[in-house]
Amino acid sequence: MDTKANVQTPPKAGQADNCGKCPETNISAIDASLCAKMFLAGARNLETKKEWINELNVFPVPDGDTGTNMTLTIMSAVKEVQALDPLTMESLSRAISSGSLRGARGNSGVILSQLLRGFTKVIRTEELITPVVLTAAFQKAVETAYKAVMKPKEGTILTVARGGAERAAELLEENPDITLYELMKQVLERSEEVLEKTPDLLPVLKEAGVVDSGGQGLVQVLKGAFDAFNGIEIPSASQDVSVQKESGTAKAGTSDSKSAKDGILDSEDTGTGVSDSPDSGTAKTGSSATKSAADTEIRFGYCTEFIILLETEYTSATEQDLKTFLESIGDSLVLVSDDGLVKVHVHTNDPGLALQRALKLGSLTKIKIDNMRIEHQERSTASQNSQEQILAKETVKETPAVNDAADSSEEKSVSTDDCREWKEAGFISVSIGEGIADIFRSLGVDCLIEGGQTMNPSTEDMLNAISQVPAKNIFILPNNKNIILAANQAQSLTKDKHIFVIPTKTVPQGITALINYVPEKAPEENARIMEQEIENVRTGQLTYAVRDTHIEDKVICAGDIMGVGDHSILAVGKEIEPVAEETVQAMMTDEAELISIYYGEDMHREEAEEFCSRLAELYPDCDVELNYGGQPIYYYIISVE
Repeated sequence: MDTKANVQTPPKAGQADNCGKCPETNISAIDASLCAKMFLAGARNLETKKEWINELNVFPVPDGDTGTNMTLTIMSAVKEVQALDPLTMESLSRAISSGSLRGARGNSGVILSQLLRGFTKVIRTEELITPVVLTAAFQKAVETAYKAVMKPKEGTILTVARGGAERAAELLEENPDITLYELMKQVLERSEEVLEKTPDLLPVLKEAGVVDSGGQGLVQVLKGAFDAFNGIEIPSASQDVSVQKESGTAKAGTSDSKSAKDGILDSEDTGTGVSDSPDSGTAKTGSSATKSAADTEIRFGYCTEFIILLETEYTSATEQDLKTFLESIGDSLVLVSDDGLVKVHVHTNDPGLALQRALKLGSLTKIKIDNMRIEHQERSTASQNSQEQILAKETVKETPAVNDAADSSEEKSVSTDDCREWKEAGFISVSIGEGIADIFRSLGVDCLIEGGQTMNPSTEDMLNAISQVPAKNIFILPNNKNIILAANQAQSLTKDKHIFVIPTKTVPQGITALINYVPEKAPEENARIMEQEIENVRTGQLTYAVRDTHIEDKVICAGDIMGVGDHSILAVGKEIEPVAEETVQAMMTDEAELISIYYGEDMHREEAEEFCSRLAELYPDCDVELNYGGQPIYYYIISVE
């Protein structure tokens, strides 16, 4: 079935939603003020089309999030732009580049941030944007974005961006005196034409009856900017562009998805789980880790973080001098430099010295100083209280529930223990829910970033986590293919730690990677082994369809149960267990030894146990493990190794 008929089509180039053609303007060049208005209008137009773009997901699962990711990315830059004073082309370029880069979420958001970064590299040195400058900026944007993607795929946002940039170059060559209006109008028209052809480049788009969602998001940004150039206001529920919450806990807009099955699922995020057995030891591991941290002696008492807005030349020698000085007064140092900014994290006994040294390079912003000795005392008290509560529960022989796992409000976004000793290796994992947090902690993870398919952490979330893990070598487990690019971007921005991004696409892969880590081996060898081992893990996820579609040989109706594999939909049906069995069958190989089941928050344990027993009968040569996952949206997450 073609779903495009069910989705409202936005107006074509040069048209507002409620009016006819844009009148041609006589503007010959764009100054900083107009450029800012165009950028904000592009962001507003993307924000208003967010849910519509989310619905363009190829698989009809209740977690299409391209529109949300792109909106959160650009809104991070909007916040920077709205705070500018004074407004110049250079300050505007830095705000757009830095804001989008650090707020980038998901593959589409990262690519959008790279397009904006490349574009602003050209315009920042100009007072006015002419057709020549605009064309060069388009070219640089595409070049920068393609470089950021290891294996660029055509039929995506990259193709749409390239099509527009190529059209700009053609027009300028044909007519060096072309007006800005005509150039932008035809670039937008070509971008829309390329977008309509994306299904011809990616068969999976054609089969699903949709165009590329990332490309559609880019077109909406361009359209909003063009309308602003022509003086047309972008309709919005609010008169101001809403700056959305940027933390890793921000819930992605999925109200439409939630209602697709009469509200059977109330949560918007995905996750996986841990063993339901009270004897698994995960809760005890978390408690002992807290106690160990509380007992640690703190050498440097103040966790000091700030950003330097550079006002002097910042060379590699300058960076080394700053690093040497900060290391002389503290430890746990992290320096991240990018585009006129330097983010500093250091533990020291004299924050004033760090701030005074930084002021020699520029002005300071986002200064944060925490007294870790006081936090240490509070954690020690909290840990003792927690231990007493656990002992009390064991005394009355209560079975600990997953929700009883040790946690704190700080862990809603990024959780770690700042005052641990510096060590050789550390681990960051993306996860959601208390249960999965326990199993990751039990496997040695230092920092958890809450997130998943509908709630992709940003590059800034990754950088914050990196800065809080006191280790020379840090392994990041994204556990979702849509988070890997943001992790790679954080890796490229980190200068003082060795970051290894293990490209785990599911939580079972993340768990396997951790299990195969060997402390005695070199970090590079561990990374190689972990990457090899995750290739042996196949994952299937049971959820429901939010719309009608046709993919490969499968006809899918809204409300159907689907088994979604690593690369395709493995099974479709009306009942959960038969679809789950078919999904496992599709993943099985002759070499399979272990089947792990994680049942979600909407499944009863009795149902899960029956399913586990059934798989044990069907595959007597495999070990079958049942774990409580507690994940929303997905009834089961099943891995075969």
